[in-house]
Amino acid sequence: MQTHHTPDTPEDYCGTTYAAKLLGLSVGTIQTLVEKNELQAWKTQGGHRRISMPSIRDYQKKHNMLMSPIESREYRLRVLLVEDDPVTRDMVRDFCNRCEMPVDCTAMSSGLEALIDMASIQPDVLIADLNMPGVDGFELLRTLKHSAQFQRMTCLVISALSQEEIAAKGGLPEGTIFMAKPVNMQWFNGFFTALIAGRKFDHHPA
Repeated sequence: MQTHHTPDTPEDYCGTTYAAKLLGLSVGTIQTLVEKNELQAWKTQGGHRRISMPSIRDYQKKHNMLMSPIESREYRLRVLLVEDDPVTRDMVRDFCNRCEMPVDCTAMSSGLEALIDMASIQPDVLIADLNMPGVDGFELLRTLKHSAQFQRMTCLVISALSQEEIAAKGGLPEGTIFMAKPVNMQWFNGFFTALIAGRKFDHHPA
């Protein structure tokens, strides 16, 4: 596998599952292409593989592949999902991977893992559970609140905790969106649709 320094901008790379989504291939095939150096990639400190977007486009041209309808969009919504429950984590990640929206989701199981890789991934959206071992969602959100780099990031928490329990732990930072478990995937669809539309407006004001 090729190892590269961190690209200058997050637009230069994507996650393995998003690369598979763009090329219409399995994640396993993407990993094989990386091992064969047909796609360029590097790994974050936390061990998450990042795929070079220019190398994906080169691969498409080399194999006369049509551009994915998703790729024809002008930008991607980078999502970082932090959830220790594997059922919820897989449900949200699978939705992101299957949906026909330009959503590039990286899933992690701990707050510490997220803090290690946050600067490398530079997510537009953070989706985090609150009740996790070690660095929980409360500590994760408070740490990020003090970082100027992530002030524009949309934060969504998904939790089974009651509002009283959340308040007893110090509450949530201002602007944090709350969603009670169990997760409503139809709500997620509207959530991503609204975010993508809003960011398109930000990029192309009237």
